[in-house]
Amino acid sequence: MLKEFREFAMKGNVVDLAVAVIIGAAFGAIVSSMVADVIMPIIGAVTGGLDFSNYFTGLSKTVTATNLADAKKQGAVLAWGNFLTLTLNFLIVAFVLFMVVRFMSKLKRKDEAAPAAPPKPTREEELLTEIRDLLKTKK
Repeated sequence: MLKEFREFAMKGNVVDLAVAVIIGAAFGAIVSSMVADVIMPIIGAVTGGLDFSNYFTGLSKTVTATNLADAKKQGAVLAWGNFLTLTLNFLIVAFVLFMVVRFMSKLKRKDEAAPAAPPKPTREEELLTEIRDLLKTKK
């Protein structure tokens, strides 16, 4: 049973999938950092220093705090600013993945568009062709 599991785990598809998941997680962290540390501060600066991650609506009268962390301690809140940030993060990831897939498709089409030259006939094939041609001329 252990041997079968090892054979299954070492198949190309399983290993490729594992590598893809790990790279995807790392890529997600990079994009999250780009959104949180680069894009959202720029948007905040353009909109007058607004920090979308702290936008919330208190769902009870006990919520009087002005920042999200304190508001969550006071009661239920609708953290729509955080949702906006995560949605933007998703859209950026989706766009970047679209661009990667598009680029890979173009590369694949280039490979398909340029068909390989037919292989040079072997010496045996050349001799057979000559024999065939000689037989045609003798008829």
